[in-house]
Amino acid sequence: MNESKPSDVDYLGIQALRNDLDGARDWMAGICGPHELEVSRPQRLHFQHSGNVLRAMATTLGYVEYGTDVTVQIQEGNPLNCYSVSLPLVGEQELAKSNVLLVSDPGMGLVLSPHERQALTIAGNCRKILVAIPRPALRKVLESLLQRPLDAPLSFQPGMDAMNGDQAAWWRMVKYLLSEMERTGKLFSHLYMASDLEHALLKGLLLSQPHNYSEELAAMMAPSCPHYLLKARQFIHDHAADDLRLEDIEQVASVSRVKLYEGFKRHFGQAPMAYLKQYRLEAVRRDLLADRAELNISAIAMRWGFTHLGRFSSDYKKLFGEAPSQTLQRFTRR
Repeated sequence: MNESKPSDVDYLGIQALRNDLDGARDWMAGICGPHELEVSRPQRLHFQHSGNVLRAMATTLGYVEYGTDVTVQIQEGNPLNCYSVSLPLVGEQELAKSNVLLVSDPGMGLVLSPHERQALTIAGNCRKILVAIPRPALRKVLESLLQRPLDAPLSFQPGMDAMNGDQAAWWRMVKYLLSEMERTGKLFSHLYMASDLEHALLKGLLLSQPHNYSEELAAMMAPSCPHYLLKARQFIHDHAADDLRLEDIEQVASVSRVKLYEGFKRHFGQAPMAYLKQYRLEAVRRDLLADRAELNISAIAMRWGFTHLGRFSSDYKKLFGEAPSQTLQRFTRR
């Protein structure tokens, strides 16, 4: 069994077997950074770690088990060197953080942010996937996505779903990489291939797992709105009080009806005529809340293109949760 240090091993060479507390702690310190390791029954410790290092940024993928119940303590003043992302294949682990306990099993992984105080208790029967991502590597990838330096440490939500959505897709990618590396290793051990895989892995984690930069990142990743949609929307705003037809909006946008419809649904969440109706309803509400005592509800509604007053009243209540008369009464009382 290859027992060379992680920094010296080649791409396929990380394997360790330790039966002593100091040996297990020191090996994992070389992978993840300084931490405290507590073992209730040291004589039962049977630590095993096997994995692979992606050489471009030193991300480690592999499997870990201790053979007995252990607790890993991480202190704020002595942070880890990496983000530790793990998922039990069998057994359980439990994270204690900020007076909250989070159980991790094959359906729920964990992300340990390195600078936060926390304690991870790992059951003796737990064998888990461990992805250790160096802090500088993840910071570099996030800064490249945001196109600016970080102004605060990156902190992930600790629980990571392994059954649903984008998070589960990320775990499937990790399992696929581990499986392929075990089979051949030659293709994925190529430096340029490893670099692309590493970037994909880190970007996938940043895009799938919530963290304190998620909202900004989502805004950066959102597709820009095409010019023809901006032009059509402005036309709606400028002529909302007129007798607008869908054909008029199509003509201004200079695209097909299908493309116009799909664009509005994707970027504005509604079809063009539904967008127009909501804009008109919001305009009516603004007028009702303004000082327009000389106008009654029907006159305001008709001014904004509503000719069927019963349908207008129903649509208004559905959107705002109150009838137009109730809006006017609230303003009058105020």
